[in-house]
Amino acid sequence: MNRLRRVPLDVWFEPIIILVIGIGYLLWYRSQTFTPTEQASLGWDNLRTTIFEHVRLTVVATLIVVAVAIPLGIALTRPALRRLEPFAVNIANIGQAAPAVGLLVLFTFWLGTGFRTAVVGLVVYAILPILQNTIIGLRQVDQRTIEASRGIGYSARRTLVQVELPLAVPVILNGVRTALVILVGTATLSTFIGATSLGTLITTGVTLFLPKLLVSGAILVGLLALTIDWLGRLVELAATPRGVS
Repeated sequence: MNRLRRVPLDVWFEPIIILVIGIGYLLWYRSQTFTPTEQASLGWDNLRTTIFEHVRLTVVATLIVVAVAIPLGIALTRPALRRLEPFAVNIANIGQAAPAVGLLVLFTFWLGTGFRTAVVGLVVYAILPILQNTIIGLRQVDQRTIEASRGIGYSARRTLVQVELPLAVPVILNGVRTALVILVGTATLSTFIGATSLGTLITTGVTLFLPKLLVSGAILVGLLALTIDWLGRLVELAATPRGVS
C-alpha cells in the first residue's frame, strides 16, 4: 500500500493566516467611515479592476520570466555553454541588485510609460531566482543517476526530460514561487510609471494623506502575495515526485 504524502506545515497553516487577515480587514473595513475619495477607490467596481490589473501584470511578467529563465538555465548546465554561466548569472544579478523604482524609471526613457514598460522592468528584476534555481536544481542531480540513464540507452535529451528535470522540479518551482512573491510586491511600484496596480491605492493614500486607503492597499498587496505564495506551494508539492520532497 502506498503511503500518503505528509502535508508540510506551511500548506495548511498559510491559508489560516490568509483567512485571519482577510476577516480582520473586512471587519475593520465595515467599521470605518470613508471619505468620497476613499469610497471611490475602494468601491468594488474600481477595486476589482485594480486587483485584476495587478494580477495581470504579475502573471504576464512571470510567464515571460519562466519562458526565458528556465530554458536559459537548462542551456547553461549543458557542457557546451557551461563556461557562460557566471557571465549570465552576473547579468541577471544586476537586475536584482538595482533599485526596483530606479529600474522602472530608467525603462520609461526607452519604452515610455504604461503596462509594457512595467512588465519589462519586472522581468529584469525577477529573472535571477528562477535562473539560479534552475541551474542549482539540475546541478544537484546525482551524476550516477545520469550515467545510469545513459547506460540503459537514454539519449542526452531523454535523460534531461525524464530524469534530470523531474528531479530538479522542487528547486525550480521554489525559484518560480520566490519570483512570484517578488513580482507581487514590486508590481505596486508600477504606479509610478503609469501602470494600474494596487500601488495606486498606496500612492494615493500617501499623496492625499488618506491613511485608510494606504492601509487598505498595503493589506491587499500582502494578502495577494500570501495567496499566490500558497498556491505556488500547492503546485510545487503536487509536481514534486514522491520520495523527493
